[in-house]
Amino acid sequence: MWTRAVLEAFPEAGFREPVQAAELAEAEGRLGRALPAELKQLLLESDGVIGRTEVDTVWSIDQIIQQNLLFRSDESFAQLYMPFDALLFFGDNGGGDQFAFVQKPRRPDIFVWEHESDSRRWVAGDLRDYLGRSLRVDGDDWYQP
Repeated sequence: MWTRAVLEAFPEAGFREPVQAAELAEAEGRLGRALPAELKQLLLESDGVIGRTEVDTVWSIDQIIQQNLLFRSDESFAQLYMPFDALLFFGDNGGGDQFAFVQKPRRPDIFVWEHESDSRRWVAGDLRDYLGRSLRVDGDDWYQP
C-alpha cells in the first residue's frame, strides 16, 4: 500500500528492506513512545524512502531513533531551540530542515522544523499527504510558502 503510494508520486523513489515488527517494538521502547500507525505500516514495507536528489524523505528506523534521541537530549539544542518533546522526526529535506509528526497532542499532521529560525509549521495533513507533496515537486524546498 505505502510503496504503491510512493511510486505514484515519484516512480524513481528508492526503498530498503522492510523493518521487522520486533524492530519497531524495540524502537518504541527506546523512544519511550509509540510510533504513528501509518509510519509503522510504511516501515514494515520499506525501512525508509529515498526521494528526489537522494534525500531521505522518510528515514530508516535507526535514523528515526538516533535523531529523536539526539534532539531530546542534546544540551546545546536545549539552549538554542524550543523543546522538541511534542514532535517525532522522521525525514528531512537534505538541507537541515526536518519533518515530524505532532505527538502532543497526538494527531496525524506533519510539521516542518526549520533549523535556521526554529519555526515549526504545518505542511501536510498526514503521511500520505506528505509523501504526495514532497515527492511530486521538483526541489527539496517544496514546503516553502
